[in-house]
Order: sequence, then structure tokens, then C-alpha cells
Amino acid sequence: MDWIKVTIFTSSEGIEPLSGRLYGTGITGIEIEDEKDFNDFLENNTEYWDYVDDELRESKKGETKVIVYVSDNASGYEQLALIKDEISAMKSLDCDGVFGRLELETDGVSEEDWANNWRQYYHPIEIGEKILIKPVWEDIEATDRVVFDIEPGLSFGTGSHETTQLCLENLEKRIKSGMKVLDLGCGSGILSVIALLLGADKAVAVDIDPNAVDIAYENAERNGIGKDRYTVYAGNILTDERIQREIGKDEYDIVLANIVADVIIALAPAAKRYMKRGGAFITSGIIDSRAAEVEEALRNAGFEIADKREKKDWVAMVCE
Repeated sequence: MDWIKVTIFTSSEGIEPLSGRLYGTGITGIEIEDEKDFNDFLENNTEYWDYVDDELRESKKGETKVIVYVSDNASGYEQLALIKDEISAMKSLDCDGVFGRLELETDGVSEEDWANNWRQYYHPIEIGEKILIKPVWEDIEATDRVVFDIEPGLSFGTGSHETTQLCLENLEKRIKSGMKVLDLGCGSGILSVIALLLGADKAVAVDIDPNAVDIAYENAERNGIGKDRYTVYAGNILTDERIQREIGKDEYDIVLANIVADVIIALAPAAKRYMKRGGAFITSGIIDSRAAEVEEALRNAGFEIADKREKKDWVAMVCE
């Protein structure tokens, strides 16, 4: 298997929170190059300077890096996109720049090649009993399934990742005609757009990454969904009072969140607040090692766990 090296530039203070977020995406191994350790070495081991790169020795400064590897295939690209989402979320919360520049570089594939590389891996996927996800370049025979056309890109949520599939399998069992849906951390908009294709009346989606707004609207338009039924906001639903007011104008039959454990734990009280009585909170993106912690937080927020499913190392829950 080929691998993509992913280097994230941060600070010594950012190592621990960044590593936690990376583990939450399913990463199991992390390399750390700490600037403080490097500078301590230079200060206390001058006799070894001959073995240190001249430019680094002259500047007496390294840069803290956290390095991970993802597989060079469709699943790896999904994971890479999720890592990008986590870095974006972390950067938006770091108002004082304590965690460094939080930028990402890849070795093995350039960013502009990511979307093109999808084509060799991405094919139509049947999910559950009702859903078919297909890339726009593929032709299919007539089907009774709801077809979601997508141009695979850089936002997490194209259907090939286990967490997305788990959410969709739960969604198709719960969705009914005329329902209203709220999608928290929408990414590509795949969950909320498919909810509309399955019969929901209206959907509202939110993502912390401003790029998600355009991508979600593009996917909606590609599948015949207009802005009269679909609204997407950019911002942090936990802190953005404007978005809270807009979303709070309605109550939702289904709330969706395919994110990571830490964010789901933080979102649980808000999800309950926006739901209709008797509604469902469908959530995934939970690595199995964090499932018990998330389940406890959901119960503390007033939910009952109605269903729990696993696929590979990932867990999804339906809460009522």
C-alpha cells in the first residue's frame, strides 16, 4: 500500500490538543518534532553542532510539526479531508495564535491532484436499502434507489467512509415525508441533501468551514434541490449567536452530526435544544475507543440511546 505523509505545523502548546483531534479521526500513529526540544538540544549540545543542518544551526530555530500518514486510496483521502476539517476547526478557536500556524502539507500527492485521484477509486455505492451514491462521471442503469450525484472533492462526506454510511443507514430508517432536518458539521452536505431526496421538506446545514457552504449548495443544485428548501450557514453553532437565532426559529425532526467525539460531546445539549419532542439525533464520526465517553455525554444531555451501530472502528448512535 502507498502512503501519503501529512505534516501539520503547530507549536509546542498545540501538540497535545492537535494530537487528540487527530486520534479522533482514526489516526493511530503520530510523529512529533518539537521546536522546544530542538532548541534545547542546540543550546545544551554545542559540541554536536557539526551534525546539524547549517541553516537550522544558524537560525537556532526549528518548527514544531505533527506528522501522520494516511493511505493513498479513497479511504485515506476521506481521512485526509477529515483532518483538514479538524485543523480548520482548531484554527478558528485559536484566536491568540497559541497553537502556531496550523497549516498542512502533504508529501506524495499535491492538493490539486486530490480530486482527480478520486476517479480511480470512486465508483457508485449502494448504502442501506434506499440510497445510491454515484460520481457524476458514472452512468448507471435505472434503479428504484434514491440517487445522489456527487463530484468527489476535498470536503469530508462522499459516502465511502464508514461514518457517513452509518449515518445514512440510520437516516433512511427514520426519515419521513415533510420532516425538517438540521445537519451540524455538514461538510459536503451529503447527509442533509440525501435527507431531502428521501422526502424531507426542508433542511438547514451548518459548518465551521466557510468553503462548505458553496460545496453543499453545489451538491444540492446538482441533485435538483433549491435554496427554497435548503439553507447552509458558515460558523460555529456553539458560539455564533446569529446562527443560533436563525436555526432556533424552527424545531427539527432529525438532527444530524457526523463529526468527531469531542465535538459531538460539546454539541449534545445544543442538538437537544433544537429538536422537536420525539425527534432523533443521529450522530457518528465516533472512533470505537471513545464510544462509551460519547454515550455518557449524550445521556447526561437528556438523550436515550435508541440504536447503536458499528462498522470497522467507527460507531454511530441514534438518540431520542
